[in-house]
Amino acid sequence: MASERQPAVAGRFYPGTSAACEHALDELVQGLESRAAIGAIVPHAGWVYSGRTAARGIAGVTDAGPETVVIFGAVHVLDMNDASVFSEGSWATPVGSVAIDEELGRRVAQSDLVIDDPAAHRSEHSIEVEVPIIQRLMGDVAILPVMVRPGPRAAEVGVACAEAARALGRRVVFVGSTDLTHYGPAFGFEPHGQGEEGIRWAKEVNDRRFITLIEALDADGVVPEAAANYNACGAGAVAATIAAARAAGAQVYTELEHITSADRDLAEGIPPLNSVGYEAGIFEQAS
Repeated sequence: MASERQPAVAGRFYPGTSAACEHALDELVQGLESRAAIGAIVPHAGWVYSGRTAARGIAGVTDAGPETVVIFGAVHVLDMNDASVFSEGSWATPVGSVAIDEELGRRVAQSDLVIDDPAAHRSEHSIEVEVPIIQRLMGDVAILPVMVRPGPRAAEVGVACAEAARALGRRVVFVGSTDLTHYGPAFGFEPHGQGEEGIRWAKEVNDRRFITLIEALDADGVVPEAAANYNACGAGAVAATIAAARAAGAQVYTELEHITSADRDLAEGIPPLNSVGYEAGIFEQAS
C-alpha cells in the first residue's frame, strides 16, 4: 500500500505551518531568474541560512518543464545501501502533498544499485528541505527522492536514473543536495585555526576544490575529494547528479551562488566561529 511520508524537520529547518511556510517561500523565490537547465546543485541547511541559495538553483531548472524532479539526497542517517529510493506514495509538506513518480520509481528500483527503501528516508532532511521550494516553483510536478551514499558507485546511480527516465520517455530534471565544508569547533574541523582566517580558507580554498570538480563535470572525482578534504556532506548526491545530467546531455556547469553561513553572521555583525558552505549551480548543454 502506498504511503505518505510525513515531514521530519518542518518547524526546525523551515517553517512548520502552512501560513509561515508560504510566507517564507514568498521571500525565498522573489525576483529569482528561472532557466531551463537539465540539473542543479543546491544546499540543504535551514532556510534562514541557505533557502534562498537552494531556491536559486531550483529556479534554474524550472523552465525545463519537467514532469518529474529526481532529487538526489545526502545521507545523514544510518543507511548502507548504495542508494535508497522512495518509490511510491507521496510526501507531505506544510503546503500540501507532492506525488511520487511511481512508474519511474519502480523502474529505478530494478537497478541492482538502488534499493526500494522508504524507511531510509524517514528522518533524512537533505531532500525534504527542497520539496516545498519545488512545489512553489513547479506546481504539481512529481518527485522521485533518491538518497545516495558517497561510495564508489554513486555516479552509476545517476546514470541508472537517467537511463530509466529515458526508457519511459519521461521529462525529468535532476537536483543534487549537498552542503560544503563544515568548519569550526562545532564540527571538530579547524585545520587553519579558529575564526575568520580559517573560515575564509574553508570557503575560498576547501569549498572551491570541490566546486572545481563539479565545474569539470567530474562525477568520479567528487566522492574521493570529499573523503580526503571534508568539503561536502552529499558527495554521493553530487556524483549522481553530475552523471545523470551528463547522460541527459549536459556539457557545462554554471555557478549561480556560493555563500556560507558565516557570511550571514558577519552581515549581522556576529563574529563567526563556525561556517558551512552553500553552493547553487546548474548543468546545461553548451550554448
